Amino acid sequence: MPNVTFLLLPEVDAEQQNALICDKIAALFRQYKKVRVWARDQQHAEALDELLWQRPADAFIPHNLHGEGPANGVPVELCWPADSSVQRRPGYVLLNLADQVPVQAQQSHTVFDTVPPDEQGKTLARERYKHYRANGSQLNTQPLNPEQK
Repeated sequence: MPNVTFLLLPEVDAEQQNALICDKIAALFRQYKKVRVWARDQQHAEALDELLWQRPADAFIPHNLHGEGPANGVPVELCWPADSSVQRRPGYVLLNLADQVPVQAQQSHTVFDTVPPDEQGKTLARERYKHYRANGSQLNTQPLNPEQK
């Protein structure tokens, strides 16, 4: 079972949350080199893709939306639940931004999951937490804020 760290998202607007998430993606890329981001939906994945393209040239993160780019993938891959063609890629860290636990979480050694600030998001995060705990994952929690990416 994976080691799972829940990231507590701050109460900021969606644009600021996405910017913080992109900063976290960059930090995970620097640390792990391979990151699979599981967005809420295709629109969310595309928004993150656009933000990653806007990073300065000296902070570029090689990434693509699932199904684009080279056949063997790139270091950062943006996926979403409705995309059933997502296959297992060993060695990737998973950053889950979706409401459910993706099947790929069982295949990752390290998972980062998120806890939105709204009550509905917190309720869904508690369900994911219970799922991970029931499956024997080691669980941690930390804030995701500009000071701690």
